[in-house]
Amino acid sequence: MNRLQVMFSIGIALAGVLAASAPADAQQKSEISITRQPGILYLPSHVMEKQQLIEKEAAKLGVPNLKVTWASLSGGGAQTDALLSGNVDIVNTGVGNLLLLWDRTKGGVKGIVANSALPLTLVTRNPNIKSLKDYTANDRIAVPTLKVSTQAILLQMASEKAFGSDQTTKLDANAVQLGHPDAAIMMANPQGEVTSHFAAPPYQYYELKTVKGAHVVLSSPDIIGGPLTQSQFFTTTKFADANPKVIAAIKAATFTAIDFIKKDTPAAVEIYREVTKDKMSAEDILDMLKQPGMMEWTAAPQGTMKFAAHLHKVGTLKAMPAAWTDYYLPITADLPGN
Repeated sequence: MNRLQVMFSIGIALAGVLAASAPADAQQKSEISITRQPGILYLPSHVMEKQQLIEKEAAKLGVPNLKVTWASLSGGGAQTDALLSGNVDIVNTGVGNLLLLWDRTKGGVKGIVANSALPLTLVTRNPNIKSLKDYTANDRIAVPTLKVSTQAILLQMASEKAFGSDQTTKLDANAVQLGHPDAAIMMANPQGEVTSHFAAPPYQYYELKTVKGAHVVLSSPDIIGGPLTQSQFFTTTKFADANPKVIAAIKAATFTAIDFIKKDTPAAVEIYREVTKDKMSAEDILDMLKQPGMMEWTAAPQGTMKFAAHLHKVGTLKAMPAAWTDYYLPITADLPGN
């Protein structure tokens, strides 16, 4: 049984538990754990951590001295495994993972609030590749998690557009699972097996600037037809029911962080560099954020129903949501999502 099947099995086994309402006497937690992946997609969370925004908002709501522990994991699959096993309370990762767990737990996992909709970019250093039709069986494409990451699913959607409706999985065999930092290292190695990387920022910017011959094959807006949410907080409904003030604090902190990023981008970049230890210069990061679509910081989910429709069509999602609010908690329903 492969890792994806194991995760599905765990999710199905826990569906009843996760979907159950919390006991009436459940207490607000005084300590919570949140995971995220590497990259500037998660900038709002870095601002939250540095400025202790969740803790401050929780205190306003009557949860004093809340302790928030942050951890970085290389891929969304590892994060969702940790959520389902109860090792973390909240994860901050891609929409594919959210939809998958919502479906497999029959609504026992839902989104809290989105953070960003920055573009993802398929970069290659192979001079023979100009479009998806140029990939051969020997060309390897790095994605953070096989099958279920946003990049892996976007690759399927792009394959369908390029090769036909029955060719969704044509390039699945080309995909290899690598976290973004490891994929960037492989891309920089002329002898490395991986010659393409479906990258999240800042990795595509770094690769295009430093890797010989690196060029863009396509990007997420090309595939989805507009912005697509790349990071959002999500959790189990069991946790959300037991900790409504924490959930409200996360939503409020997200708005504060996004507002801060837009009003004082240089200061937000310095926070990112401090929290993540990213060695990229502040000047380069600020230049990257001037590129098209790179300031799409938004709490409202973007493009997620298009994503869900594809996953349902290919059978990955058994249930087709009627609206994006089906897989987000009610606290987010007031936002202009799609």
